[in-house]
Amino acid sequence: MKDSAPSSIDDRRRLREPEFIALMAMSSAVVAFSVDAMLPALPSIADELTPDAPNRAQLIVTAFIFGMGLGTLVAGPLSDRFGRKPVYLGGIALYITGAILAWSAPTLELMLAARLVQGLGAAGPRVVFMAMIRDLYAGRAMARILSFVMMFFTLIPALAPLLGNTIIELFGWRATFVAFVVFAMTAMSWMFLRQPETLPPERRAPVSPKALLSALKEIFSTQTALLATVVQTFIFGMLFSNISSTQMIFDQTYGYGDTFHLWFGGLAILAASGNVLNAQVVVKTGMRALIRWAMMGQIFFSTAMILVLWLPLPASVEFPLFLIWTWSLFFQMGLTIGNLNALALEPLGHISGSASALISAVSTIGSVIIGATVGLAFNGTPLPLALATLTLSSLSLFLTTKIKRDSDPD
Repeated sequence: MKDSAPSSIDDRRRLREPEFIALMAMSSAVVAFSVDAMLPALPSIADELTPDAPNRAQLIVTAFIFGMGLGTLVAGPLSDRFGRKPVYLGGIALYITGAILAWSAPTLELMLAARLVQGLGAAGPRVVFMAMIRDLYAGRAMARILSFVMMFFTLIPALAPLLGNTIIELFGWRATFVAFVVFAMTAMSWMFLRQPETLPPERRAPVSPKALLSALKEIFSTQTALLATVVQTFIFGMLFSNISSTQMIFDQTYGYGDTFHLWFGGLAILAASGNVLNAQVVVKTGMRALIRWAMMGQIFFSTAMILVLWLPLPASVEFPLFLIWTWSLFFQMGLTIGNLNALALEPLGHISGSASALISAVSTIGSVIIGATVGLAFNGTPLPLALATLTLSSLSLFLTTKIKRDSDPD
């Protein structure tokens, strides 16, 4: 398998790699920013919109992610039919509409509907940025580009809660939606003005349910794509489980709710080193090997965390150990998600838009179900999260050993 894919873009009009990576990173960051910037706002939203049932405020995150998962089913086929840029720009426009509706929503129910619309729109850039990378790169070269993109994706959780908290303190929680609009408009303008279309007319496919079902059948019948998708679902499940539980753990378990955004941001900055490491070693080491190492490391850290929680340790000792374990959860993302996407899409380049949409939809919806289930199991300690993470990382390691690529040596 070659490590680069042919493209019809004139080299004189092709974006230089640093700018292309930056644009793709900003496109992927739309999702992370929309989720993580909301975390500090949840208590304020609960007080205003659902004071009698404050836990319902967490549905604001779930509604967005669920909408994004559904939207990918449409965004991918449309990008294969009409090109990447129109779907990207249309998705951003829908996202902005949802953000404006959420800004003005007087009830939680309308807020959730607006967040669903916002998530549907976010599916556009989420699917298109991956398809654009696949249009231009393949194999380990694609994994390298994705590593740099995911590095920025990981940094957004570091900055978003801090930015969200600052906005809330200065202007109130509704102003976070104004920030979403500004961020999205910047990404849309950059894409419109600078990025050439990466899917030429002769490579476009008609939109039809039959074609979508055919793409889904091809994914499920392609062992590499299927296993990589399942493993990606489990790893995202670990992430969403952490996001669902982490603020409650910081606040209720350890008493650091007021400084949660600082701790969360610091951990995300440290964890970004996983993407840097992956970008440096993936070409030489191989994608599957790095995923296996990451899962073995997570099994070790999660087992250690479970043992720590069973010991009668004081909070002053347990909390630093919890921070180290949480860092390991974020760090593993840099060694896995980009590589899993590259593995899943590598044999599906001829349907990369539809394949990217279906893989994203399956992994997102599946991981949201996992995350919500683990979040509801919160018992005042990190133990349910640690047990779930150990289970998911063990399953992921087993399935990764079943992925076979002749071009990727062990």
